Amino acid sequence: MRTAGTTRRFLTDPVPDALLHRILDNARFAPNGGNRQGWHVIVVKDKATRRALHDLYQPPWRAYLAERYGLGPGAVPGPDLPRALRRTMEFAERLHEVPVHLLVTVELSTLAVTDRDLGRQSIVGGGSVYPFVQNLLLGLRQEGLGAALTTLLIPAEPRVKELLGIPEEHALAALVAVGYPAGPLPTRLRRKAVEEFTTRDRFDGEPFGA
Repeated sequence: MRTAGTTRRFLTDPVPDALLHRILDNARFAPNGGNRQGWHVIVVKDKATRRALHDLYQPPWRAYLAERYGLGPGAVPGPDLPRALRRTMEFAERLHEVPVHLLVTVELSTLAVTDRDLGRQSIVGGGSVYPFVQNLLLGLRQEGLGAALTTLLIPAEPRVKELLGIPEEHALAALVAVGYPAGPLPTRLRRKAVEEFTTRDRFDGEPFGA
């Protein structure tokens, strides 16, 4: 958990099926509502399909860049941009080169969306699929593989469904790009201290410390 960072630069070396199977075999024990296990994983290694997914990824990625950073089409990452953003732009440009794309879908009927009537954006539905995705990320890190989780392909869901034969009752939850990292995996991640996001008894309570 302390070293499973996002990899954005990958080697093109193939990833053995046996290795991916072992990771999936462990990830399947993720918690999920009612033990319905509504997830489905498509392991995409075909070069042409990866290229098609790359092409479908670009419009929502460009929209995200414009909305979040004010960067228009064809923007070149300059030295003044944060290093992480420049790496992310490079990742998006070379997505088709990442040797494995894990497309995670979920059967909508298996989700208990208990916050659907609260008049705000729902977040609960993902609770029965994203713990599985996190298990995938941890399993990939354990095996020395790099991984990048993105949901930016989801706006292109109708075309992704057509491309991959995904049935209507399934929704696209994530794309996890997988491969051997082109460089060392992280040994230390930076995150907020517990006291910065945990309080006692109330949201506005005192910071929680050991």
